[in-house]
Amino acid sequence: MSHKIRLLISPRTVEEARIVINNQIDYIDCKNPEEGSLGANFPWIIKEMKGLIPSNSPQLLSATIGDFPNLPGSASLAALGAAVSGADIIKVGLKGPKDEKSAIKLMKNVVKAVKDYNDKTKVVTAGYADQSRMNSSPEFMKLPIIASESGSDIVMLDTYIKDNKGLFDFLTIDQLIQFKHEAELYDLEVALAGNLRKKDIPLIYDVSPNIIGVRSVVCEGYDRNNGSIKSHLIVELKRELYKN
Repeated sequence: MSHKIRLLISPRTVEEARIVINNQIDYIDCKNPEEGSLGANFPWIIKEMKGLIPSNSPQLLSATIGDFPNLPGSASLAALGAAVSGADIIKVGLKGPKDEKSAIKLMKNVVKAVKDYNDKTKVVTAGYADQSRMNSSPEFMKLPIIASESGSDIVMLDTYIKDNKGLFDFLTIDQLIQFKHEAELYDLEVALAGNLRKKDIPLIYDVSPNIIGVRSVVCEGYDRNNGSIKSHLIVELKRELYKN
């Protein structure tokens, strides 16, 4: 391990965000799970969460803008809205684009909208490990080139359908290591998510991404939609993740 894996946790409410911030999590990821895997929250919630982070803190606020259809104009407007609301990092789920070319077009417009507003804001190209269960979205190994060609900073793998299956049910360690190596060729950071559990931590360390994203594992009852984030579950996850 050459680097410490950074942790991203996705609160839905301002109260949950306060718990995440108080536990010194690297990335507070404003999300609305009711609207899907990368469901977007409201601009005022993003703004409120940003206001909770102390000005001298290294913690950053990320915001998801949705599992996006192939609508580059709508995506670029939504991304700008998240940036204006205070997000330091903006995540876009490539649900609609079916091929590399259309995905690059969508992400290029998002990157332009965001970077023209603030060139320090980072953009995440996110795709889905369970793409085989969807009728669109680019194949996972195309994501690094899409992220690179569009000018994104981070490439992310998540799962689209939120059930009892997770990232490692769809992709092998070798596939994920190959994905990471490909991303590194393009100088991209790698984020992994998708119903990650504490039992997956050894596998995560085998891949060694820059960032992992979670919600279910720190919610009561492992329930991302109906459960709320609990401080003691964050503490347990951090203990497991950083025990070595």
